[in-house]
Amino acid sequence: MATLTYFQAVFLGLVQGLAEYLPISSSGHLALIQYFFGISGDSVLWFTVMLHMGTLLSIFVVYWKDIIRLLYELGRCIGDICKGRGPRININETRRLGFMILVATIPTGIIGVLFNKTFEGFYSNLVVIGAGLIITGTILWIAEKFGKSDKQIMDMRFRDAVAVGLMQGIAITPGISRSGSCLFGGLMTNLDRELAVRFAFLISVPSILGSFIFEMKDAAGTVIPAGTTGPIIAGMIVAFFAGLFAIKAMIKIVTQKSLKGFSFYTWILGAVVVVYALFVA
Repeated sequence: MATLTYFQAVFLGLVQGLAEYLPISSSGHLALIQYFFGISGDSVLWFTVMLHMGTLLSIFVVYWKDIIRLLYELGRCIGDICKGRGPRININETRRLGFMILVATIPTGIIGVLFNKTFEGFYSNLVVIGAGLIITGTILWIAEKFGKSDKQIMDMRFRDAVAVGLMQGIAITPGISRSGSCLFGGLMTNLDRELAVRFAFLISVPSILGSFIFEMKDAAGTVIPAGTTGPIIAGMIVAFFAGLFAIKAMIKIVTQKSLKGFSFYTWILGAVVVVYALFVA
């Protein structure tokens, strides 16, 4: 088993931070890098946990105002329910957004709990990863070509949130981008482009947090190998800053309607991976 080096940790952190929020699949890229670098062992468990912490922190930094408003509105909603007023979902945009995030998280959570173990086995299957990347490119192309963009948060329906949540759940497959799938769901349900990317990033908070908790539970029973603490921390820091860059870049990219470049990238990479797996590996 190869020991995690600073170079590998920084490189993986950079890829994780960029690919988590750019629609190119962080899971697929990390699986490929770990395969070709020959990285394995207990350090990978802790490293994955810390990478998710880094990317989660980047979301909090970019969307801290939204998150504070959502938490505040959650408290007000609980107060309304306790006073017998009901949830009052449509009292304002923030509360409605919060309920839509909750609704979207439900199908994602169900898929994650039921099928996580099944899909874990795909992380070492290059054909699956390559096919997932090709699927990512295809749904981005479809979303860019056919997705309309006129629906605001007060026009959003529960079925729209469910659709986005299902797409996020499907992204448990390595190679299929979580952000790309959520954007596909949002754009195909006619969400405004700015709202679609904002919603995709905000619903990633419970998703990434859930992954962080499950991975922490698995890593808790292991010992961090000697000499890997520094690289793990370095990778987390790089993932954080790369995540900040990717989120801000993605907001601009989506609003300017330029997703097709990611389609070509994931198609080419996916095809190369599949050919390598079938004829070289």
